[in-house]
Amino acid sequence: MVARINTVAFRGIETLDIDVQVSISGGLPSFALVGLPDKAVAESKERVRAALTAVGLALPPKRITVNLAPADLQKEGSHFDLPIACALLVGMGVLPAEEMANYTVLGELGLDANLAPVAGVLPAAIAANAADRGLVCPASQGGEAAWAGDNEVLAPRGLLDLINHFKGSQLLPRPEARRAEDGPMAADLADIKGQESARRALEVAAAGAHNMLMVGPPGSGKSMLASRLPGLLPPLTAAEALEVSMIHSVAGMLAGGRLLHRRPYRDPHHSASVPALVGGGHRAKPGEISLAHNGVLFLDELPEFSRGALEALRQPLELGRAVIARANEHVSYPARFQLIAAMNPCRCGYLDDPALACSKAPRCAGDYQNRLSGPLLDRIDIHVEVPSVSPLDLAGAPAGEPSAVVAARVREAREEQARRYARLDPDGATRTNARADGRVLEAVATPDAAGNKLLADAAARIHLSARGYHRVLRVARTLADLAGSDAVTRLHVAEALSYRRALPGRVPVAQ
Repeated sequence: MVARINTVAFRGIETLDIDVQVSISGGLPSFALVGLPDKAVAESKERVRAALTAVGLALPPKRITVNLAPADLQKEGSHFDLPIACALLVGMGVLPAEEMANYTVLGELGLDANLAPVAGVLPAAIAANAADRGLVCPASQGGEAAWAGDNEVLAPRGLLDLINHFKGSQLLPRPEARRAEDGPMAADLADIKGQESARRALEVAAAGAHNMLMVGPPGSGKSMLASRLPGLLPPLTAAEALEVSMIHSVAGMLAGGRLLHRRPYRDPHHSASVPALVGGGHRAKPGEISLAHNGVLFLDELPEFSRGALEALRQPLELGRAVIARANEHVSYPARFQLIAAMNPCRCGYLDDPALACSKAPRCAGDYQNRLSGPLLDRIDIHVEVPSVSPLDLAGAPAGEPSAVVAARVREAREEQARRYARLDPDGATRTNARADGRVLEAVATPDAAGNKLLADAAARIHLSARGYHRVLRVARTLADLAGSDAVTRLHVAEALSYRRALPGRVPVAQ
């Protein structure tokens, strides 16, 4: 007799069915684990042995073979502990085989038989629900699994609770779906004094989900502006929250099994490597760009990031996903993020201040800014200068609009975009102006005659690429939405073109 338990392996946020098979036969006592297990899976037999001892059971003195099928797929992670233990208990007659066949099982066992959290419970629960099976997972993650649907969820604290449930001596209640607690409110935009052009650009970026680059000297408020962006963005929709939470679940970062409802805001240090930023590593985990999916990725000191890491952003910025290529497989994670970047105009930061600029100015500005390639800059919709503000100006400047007022305008613009693209793009691939492309963009963002002439003249003068041309149209469409205008006019095109200026100190080149 071969005992079987259903579990899963992960390829990105996709799940692959794994059949845990256990054979207990006569022969010299042994415990063999086959099926391409990695180190964490191979060590599970010692954890399983200790956990069974902790609940008063012992492995039979026979030949035990555990196979993880399909055998040619690499198995990674500690979540195989519980399915292996359950398959052994089925083979030993402790758990009922017919009932256990109706569940997908995952969890890490401690030596005391208690269950520890594992990565990927949410996508596993969604896959189990699609296959009309229940799910067995650690108690701390029951609330995460409950979001997947109406399938049965068993969330025991330990192996003994699960055994008692199937014996009928203990009932495991269905866990309640839980949402992440509201943290502290995002910093308010009213704290920013002056910088009216940068505040306007931030509002436009929030309204259309546009990528933005801020250039200015140290202390001008670039990081402060970026930190105010989350307070301007609408909350995640139900579908977006589920998608974002699945990525965080696979990464093992869904705290307390609670679904996220605020847009993620990620701000990695400029020393981040390519795998840390894009994804990869031993288990091909999601990187910062995927953890920022449907949210904001803030890169401060942009030229200080390695050239390889920055160039790796080019494809995800266009396609909205990160593809990690391996010798035997390709892993894909969603990565539709809004890039907000900040940088100094030169290494010392004081290019426009003769009293503070270094002796290499202005030559150092060109060297510093040329660390950023033209194709990368071409993918950033909005370029805005953030000049320094003197202490005297700060003392006398009135408070600007609070975040709540600006967020209301952003929400109205986003709602208008949602209604528009629901008609034009029923598949739902386009939700904001920043994602409009091709036929959809032509249908909604073609300027009037005066705007079209201005755009054509400017495209020839500043050498706009085809990509840059389309990005100007997207920003112009967002400006029209903020103004409540159905048509894109010359005024909207002119403001959109003002956000495509060359960096100070950088030699303009044809892109």
